[in-house]
Amino acid sequence: MPHLRIGTRGSQLALWQANHIAYLLRARGHEIEITIIKTTGDKITDVALANVGTKGMFIKEIEEALGENRIDLAIHSLKDLPTQLSPEFEIAAIPEREDPRDVFCSVRYGVIEQLPQRATVGTSSLRRQAQLKAIRQDLEICSLRGNVDTRLRKLEDGEYDAIILAAAGLNRLGKRELIREILSIDAMCPAAGQGALAIEIRAGDSHTAEHLTFLDNASARATTTCERALLNKLGGGCQVPIGAVAEVRGQLLHLTGVVACPDGTKILREAQEGSDPSRLGEAVGNALLLVGADTILKEIYG
Repeated sequence: MPHLRIGTRGSQLALWQANHIAYLLRARGHEIEITIIKTTGDKITDVALANVGTKGMFIKEIEEALGENRIDLAIHSLKDLPTQLSPEFEIAAIPEREDPRDVFCSVRYGVIEQLPQRATVGTSSLRRQAQLKAIRQDLEICSLRGNVDTRLRKLEDGEYDAIILAAAGLNRLGKRELIREILSIDAMCPAAGQGALAIEIRAGDSHTAEHLTFLDNASARATTTCERALLNKLGGGCQVPIGAVAEVRGQLLHLTGVVACPDGTKILREAQEGSDPSRLGEAVGNALLLVGADTILKEIYG
């Protein structure tokens, strides 16, 4: 079995993800080397993600290493990948997906409704901010950056009354102590691809691709393809207030899409079912555009 070089970010979660895939590959006889690569997003830690405006900010340097043949495969959180990859690269596998939902974390409060008036909630996601404001217009949404440990420490230190995080990261790291509520998709539609990993390789590298085929999960591939098709139709990235989550229901996919004003005053929601992931994603994206998503998004992009 060949020696494979994995590229990853250096956060605790990114390393968990890389080591998880490395474990599965080693079980098949591969010798694995992990290379930590610092990305633009890791270097800019004092600015809210929505204000950075750099697509692919968590993958650029990793893709450079892949393109220069310094690594053989890159492991990303799928939601960090732009919906349109450079022709140089392809997604070889999307492993079994974790819970895509968001969670409410707090030291003192059990659910969002229990928060006092003007409570501080930490998140740097416009998507989360918009949907929180739709639930509780009075909440003070404060910027929150850093890895999972940093964010939890800030919560425990009393900098925030609550924070919103992805369930997947906390589940993977075994850090569930401060989860108080798993937020329903109706209340907090997740980001496209949330909870899924992407294994990226050089386009046409069939030798590496064949060793990764066993990691590709049909359900994860279908649901995330659907969500990313919606995101692509709307021209969005991971820093805009767009939510998309697909579920397999029998022989069909059910896709829910959300576009929201950052202040929470307007939430557009559409849901449809279909069998073709890409077509379904485009259809729900079109439906959102027809009810005014383009107006909201133009304002944000502007």
